[in-house]
Amino acid sequence: MFMIYLDHAAATPVSEKVLSAMIPFMTESFFNPSSPYLPATKVRAKYETAKNQIANFIGAKGNDLVITSGATEANFLAFTSVNDVIRARVENAPKPRILVLETEHASVLENAKNYDFEVIRVDKTGLIDLNDLKQKLTDDVALVSVSLANNELGTIQPLAEIAEILRGKRFERLKKGITAPLLLHSDASQGLALIDLNVARLGVDLLTLNAAKIGGPKGVGALYVAHGVRLKPYINGGGQERGLRSGTENVAGAIGFAKALELLNGHQSAKRKKYLHLVEILKQELKSAKVEPLFLGNKKHQLANFCPVSFPGLDAERLIFALEDREVYLSTGAACSASKGEPSHVLRAIGLTDDEIKGSLRISLGILNDEENIREAGKIIREEVDREYERTK
Repeated sequence: MFMIYLDHAAATPVSEKVLSAMIPFMTESFFNPSSPYLPATKVRAKYETAKNQIANFIGAKGNDLVITSGATEANFLAFTSVNDVIRARVENAPKPRILVLETEHASVLENAKNYDFEVIRVDKTGLIDLNDLKQKLTDDVALVSVSLANNELGTIQPLAEIAEILRGKRFERLKKGITAPLLLHSDASQGLALIDLNVARLGVDLLTLNAAKIGGPKGVGALYVAHGVRLKPYINGGGQERGLRSGTENVAGAIGFAKALELLNGHQSAKRKKYLHLVEILKQELKSAKVEPLFLGNKKHQLANFCPVSFPGLDAERLIFALEDREVYLSTGAACSASKGEPSHVLRAIGLTDDEIKGSLRISLGILNDEENIREAGKIIREEVDREYERTK
């Protein structure tokens, strides 16, 4: 039996076309793009072209992007925008606050802890509570961070609606003479492959992108920065990436990211249709298990390739190991949380009981899945659920 991989939310394989596009810039075109001679300037041109291609995918320009080592770094950089707000305030003014969705990825929540922050509540499907946002959106809030789609539930957030709320608040503040920025940041790592993105339509000031979730290279990300938003440099040196993160540019990584987006462009609708079909096949198989499955997330607003599920009362960790023995690979939640052995804060936030959290699996489909292996995966998961049920009853 071949491996069945059901954890595309954690990592995706680099496609052969992406790898082929990258290899020349690790071999014959190895030159430092900041060097003055002709071969290096040609590499610089290729790098700038790649940045433009990445930016164009989200309706932006290459100069609006900062290439980073991944989404975690991009999120960190986005949060330095608050330092500009601190500089703009007069002495003894209230300390600027940050609002973050309570189900955010750890790389957002950990950054928020460096500031005065408060969480925005979600409902039982992981969808933002807009009334809670409005209530907490006081005059001293400098930054609001809400992911485009949750990395454990796949719940898609109404960013354009959130942006409209922030626009109204900015207008109210201006009438009071408050000119300090109020920015909207979103981590779009999970949604990039399946949602048509345009920064103008989303209304974001800062947007995090991640190559590793779309068949691109790991360790490559980008941050979109709207005009007028000031960030704080945190890696000093030669002044690369607009002076924000010095160091020789990752040319091969940017080329690979651009190629992955090129391969993706225009195919999102077909992919969504494919994954909805496969997820439904999987759900039908799981429904015949001896433990009734609890499917998580928002059915109307969920990434098509996500199938998070709980089998209450069972031990998901034991299921993971049993499935691994049968070469079916999935996770109990975000890879970063699973590695710490901690219960998912996302599942806590949506109100699951301890038994429901303990029995939860994150299943995320992708390029390595087709109808045949999804049917087989569903059968194997159901068998292991039944076996675990018999062991515990």
